[in-house]
Amino acid sequence: MIRLAVAFVFFLSLTIKMYHRDYYENGKVKAEGWKLTDSKEDFWKFYYSNGKLMMQGHYKKSKKVGYWYFYNNNGKLSSEGHYEAGKKAKWWLFYDQNGKVDHKCQLKDGIKNGYCLKYMDEELTSAEKYKNGEKIKEWFSFSSFKKENKLSDLK
Repeated sequence: MIRLAVAFVFFLSLTIKMYHRDYYENGKVKAEGWKLTDSKEDFWKFYYSNGKLMMQGHYKKSKKVGYWYFYNNNGKLSSEGHYEAGKKAKWWLFYDQNGKVDHKCQLKDGIKNGYCLKYMDEELTSAEKYKNGEKIKEWFSFSSFKKENKLSDLK
């Protein structure tokens, strides 16, 4: 009976989700989020040693999934986008130092695969098309882009 109780407690310790925090030597929080055994699960936040938020998003079996946000060491948003099975996917937005969109790109398995739209002062300046990380075409006017592409490709 005692063996059964010990085995049950051991089993429970493997399946209990616990909130976890790591700290820098200066005492500030380095990372915090949920763990199931050694696996990162659900929502996590990571911080710079100055206490500013570095990134935040969700994990499943220690792989980034869903929508993530990344910040520079001053706390300004630097990029945001989707993860699938630990790799960047779908549309990603990248910001300049003033917090304006610099460019946005379609990614697959962490590399550019699809379109990248470049901006300056929130105005579209060019569009690029990538296949498996290689640029295959660039347009500098919206009308020339529309002649060769469907706007539905930008979804």
